[in-house]
Amino acid sequence: MLKIGIFGVGHLGKFHLNNWKEINDIELVGFYDPDDTNANEAETKYGLFRFPDIDSLLDAVDAVDVVAPTDQHFHLCEKAIKKGKHVFVEKPLANTMREAKALVKLAKESNIKMQVGHVERFNPAFLAVKNMELNPMFIEVHRLAQFNPRGTEVSVILDLMIHDIDIILSIVKSNVRSISASGVGVMTETPDIANVRIEFHNGCVANLTSSRISMKKMRKMRIFQKDAYIGIDFLNKKSEIIKLKGINDNGSGMSFDIETPTGTRTIAISNPVTPEINAIKKELEEFKYAIEKNTRTIVSEIDGLMAMDVAHQILQKIGKNVLAR
Repeated sequence: MLKIGIFGVGHLGKFHLNNWKEINDIELVGFYDPDDTNANEAETKYGLFRFPDIDSLLDAVDAVDVVAPTDQHFHLCEKAIKKGKHVFVEKPLANTMREAKALVKLAKESNIKMQVGHVERFNPAFLAVKNMELNPMFIEVHRLAQFNPRGTEVSVILDLMIHDIDIILSIVKSNVRSISASGVGVMTETPDIANVRIEFHNGCVANLTSSRISMKKMRKMRIFQKDAYIGIDFLNKKSEIIKLKGINDNGSGMSFDIETPTGTRTIAISNPVTPEINAIKKELEEFKYAIEKNTRTIVSEIDGLMAMDVAHQILQKIGKNVLAR
């Protein structure tokens, strides 16, 4: 039975605790958190053992779940990997590119399984269209959140937009050609709202807007490709596909005919069945599965590094724009 330990039992850490408790064939050994308030609550509510230090927890487990603040990711992951422990770490992978590259190198040399918590990869709305043949040529994303002081130690790029960067890099089968970006810090010293344009070598263009100072929440991605539009609502867990119907298409849903220069074409509208999935539980289960079956993690440390690389390029672009004013 796989023995799991958790670093960090704050707001998000408690969500992880709840989900680990529902996963079969694992033993939740305990946690380490230097914050007495978080630790006392976890001990009382979950009946879990609080380890006195990092090393004693690592020595008692097979794998760790790192849900600590970003600036602690490198230190905790490095210690775990050097002790041969499998690592699940919340996004972003690390605080700096140097740290992220070092963790990728360590993971490869140690032959352990490492997964980064880009949870939107497991969102039911995305899973509903994931098996569709996606060949995006234009992507538009809006990820808007109301202001919350928690998590503002990092910019909106690393806090929110990185989710969409990871999704986009996973579905666009091409390398990034250029990035342009603008952003502004309104409530904090780092960007709270940003707009980004990413161009890929295959011609695909992605426009992303992220804000953590909005009046309403929104997490939508719109994908346009030849003969099809795919809408993904990550917040409400719904997806929609509008496509030109081919001769061999027998799909269900509404359809109507339109006249085009090449003749009559049929437009089909469908709402794929959204699986009943808890995204956090699913990502943790897949991490466990990768360890047990010795398979590649769905969101590997390399995926996490690639998302961070683009995010940091965006931050550099925004920084230059601010200095140029």
